[in-house]
Amino acid sequence: MTSRPTDYAALFAETPSPYLVLGPDLVIVDVNRAYLRATARTREELIGQYIFDAFPDNPADPDADGVRNLSASLHRVLMSRQPDTMALQKYDIPVSGLPGTFEERWWSPINTPVLAEDGTVAWIIHRVEDVTAFVRSRRFRRPAPDGDALSEREEAMEAELYARARELQRLNEELRQAHARERQVALTLQEAMLHTPDLERHKDVVVRYLPAVGSLNVCGDWYDLVDLPDGCFAVAVGDVVGHGLEAATVMGMLRSALSAATRAVPGPAKALEVLGLYARSVDGALAATAFTCVIDASESRLTYSSAGHLPPVLLHADGSHDLLGRATDPPLAASFKHMSRRQAEVRYRPGDTLILYTDGLVERRHEDIDTGLARLTGALADSARLDPEQLGDALLARLGVSSGARDDIALVIVRL
Repeated sequence: MTSRPTDYAALFAETPSPYLVLGPDLVIVDVNRAYLRATARTREELIGQYIFDAFPDNPADPDADGVRNLSASLHRVLMSRQPDTMALQKYDIPVSGLPGTFEERWWSPINTPVLAEDGTVAWIIHRVEDVTAFVRSRRFRRPAPDGDALSEREEAMEAELYARARELQRLNEELRQAHARERQVALTLQEAMLHTPDLERHKDVVVRYLPAVGSLNVCGDWYDLVDLPDGCFAVAVGDVVGHGLEAATVMGMLRSALSAATRAVPGPAKALEVLGLYARSVDGALAATAFTCVIDASESRLTYSSAGHLPPVLLHADGSHDLLGRATDPPLAASFKHMSRRQAEVRYRPGDTLILYTDGLVERRHEDIDTGLARLTGALADSARLDPEQLGDALLARLGVSSGARDDIALVIVRL
């Protein structure tokens, strides 16, 4: 027996709970029959309307805050891309055909985002349950059999519970605002630590930087580009274990030290030796990794060294590639004694592309790292002729991490 395709539009239309669908501009794009019944409106009155034009607050109610609360909730959903459950709301509905007339209504709302492939909010599902009958029944119910004392006590308890719910909503809003301020401080700190002035002079170098999903938007991965004498420049990536402000702090210290060492000592191996010595004195740097290379355009030569980092890819125009893994030593601070580090050279052809990255791009749980590297090089082979900007976006999409991953991601693409 052939199964009938699921008609999701019909299912949405007949869902018993009231649903409204909003675009990211908060314009109503769809509504089901239960919502139309609950609000005594028609599709023609709602579709294409800005939600607060279709449902303004009651001007006769001086304590009306339904629009303000709903607006705050919807904007939280747009920013966080997470569902937001609201406290019980008094949100009066305009009476159709009677301008300026409102009917008292009580609602239990929840706003849920639907994400597009790129991780942005494509729609918001606004689901409500009309609890007006319940509120009114509790307000006007009969006295208890033994008199009014129990009823008054229950009324007092309900009033207190409602007041506590509103207070909880206020406190939650204050916590969200405090978190937003903390996140902004963290982002400002991260941007300052990753500031790369020399990068602006290299139009063929593209960076993609994605903190781990669910993090504070700060992380321990880093990248850097340093201009050197004789037309050379160095490019580097690194990774500190962990997420959040602690990892970001360690990252900033190591990145600054490597940037200084690259300018002060000859060659990437010596720069990593200096960084390794410094990392031994930095708490949290024990398992940090780094890769740095010097690009000499006059000689079409890359000189590189790696401290435990995954091998970058040298992608050729025909889709073939080389993994730069011939000079890989243990991670930074892995030894309590000074250790010399190796470096290697490789020639490239104009038009080749160098791809540096951190492990969040390729590593997946319960999967061998070779599988992740094969997935990376396969995706690169199919995209070798794209320009760096297009290649960066295509690579993240092909690997399924355009909106971030469980781990931080730093990606640097250099068209040579």
